[in-house]
Amino acid sequence: MQRAVTTDFSATTVSPDINFRYLWTITFVAALGGLLFGYDWVVIGGAKPFYEAYFHLTREFQIGLANSCALIGCFLGSSAGGRASDYIGRRRTLTLAAALFTVSSVFTGWSFSFHSFIIWRIVGGFAIGLASNVSPTYIAEISPAAWRGRLVSLNQLALVTGILGAQIANWRIARHVPEGLSERAIAASWNVQYGWRWMFTAVALPSLLFLLAVPFIPESPRWLVVRHRIAAAKDVLCKIGGRRYSTAEVESIQQSLRGSGNEGAVWHEILRGKIGRLLLVGIALVVLQQGSGINILFNYAEEVYRSAGYGVNDILFNIVITGTINLLFTVLAMLFGGSAGTPTTHAARLLFDRLLSSCGEYCISHAHAGCLDSRADAGSHRVLRHDPCAHHLGADHGDFP
Repeated sequence: MQRAVTTDFSATTVSPDINFRYLWTITFVAALGGLLFGYDWVVIGGAKPFYEAYFHLTREFQIGLANSCALIGCFLGSSAGGRASDYIGRRRTLTLAAALFTVSSVFTGWSFSFHSFIIWRIVGGFAIGLASNVSPTYIAEISPAAWRGRLVSLNQLALVTGILGAQIANWRIARHVPEGLSERAIAASWNVQYGWRWMFTAVALPSLLFLLAVPFIPESPRWLVVRHRIAAAKDVLCKIGGRRYSTAEVESIQQSLRGSGNEGAVWHEILRGKIGRLLLVGIALVVLQQGSGINILFNYAEEVYRSAGYGVNDILFNIVITGTINLLFTVLAMLFGGSAGTPTTHAARLLFDRLLSSCGEYCISHAHAGCLDSRADAGSHRVLRHDPCAHHLGADHGDFP
């Protein structure tokens, strides 16, 4: 007879005496992984015209490879992140991600060959994959149930803050480009010789801060329980919520681990209830979000705005506007999300956050597409409607309807 499995998402019914200073500190440190993820992902959009001129990239394959090669590392990092964090622990995996962010940002920025640039962008992508996997997992595992949704949302806030930070850095680092410069003058300009290098290197400072801070945060109590280090897990949880909370939480973790022994029964329990329906809605939102065109607008912004007739100086400022709106909608999602403490409402709140952010991103991309179309129609430039792809995107991202 198959044993019934109870999936406990609320962790514990004990009201903890939360040490908010300690909890927020370790959450912010972990969320730095999201901030670096956002910066490293988007910085390429503003640096694009300058490193292309430096490396003399003219073929569509070269241009597409330079812009998208980090995705190779992202795929590898996200695939390896779960196993790595289970084997060496969440904290050590975050340390590895921080070290890779630090090294890759410096060596990408100071690459003197195109092959070196590609290699270090892939390494940076690997760090992105690790951070995207482990940072929210760690935050969820150290958070009391009543605060879990809000604290995990900080990782998304850190991500969009990193995106805006990269856009502002690109805008402020780039020097004014006079109109009518010859190709030789542009190739010899500070932006082409050094500007793009500092755009990539600027993230080394927060990466180093992340690397130095991670050793001072505790290991995930869930990982410690899995490794049968019960005393260490209780010590971490006691610092967060007190002795009674630590005892109850360890018992809850142990109960959930016993239930997870039969994975088929656990998934059946999840998918047949309200959590299952919310999970499917969440997956659908993530998939449909990709059709908004926001990723193209971030990563190929220079192509999009240049096709609409903007100069380099205006392009970088307009990119900052998109990041500001993206951050605004993320903050609104966090403010309007529910704060009830049941498992279902926690899941619903996270979905609401994602839905409102996705709607904001959809509005950004399509409003910009409409504005760019109008500007292009007024002149003699062409911009694709709806999802504004550069002409070489078909090979890298597929055809968009």
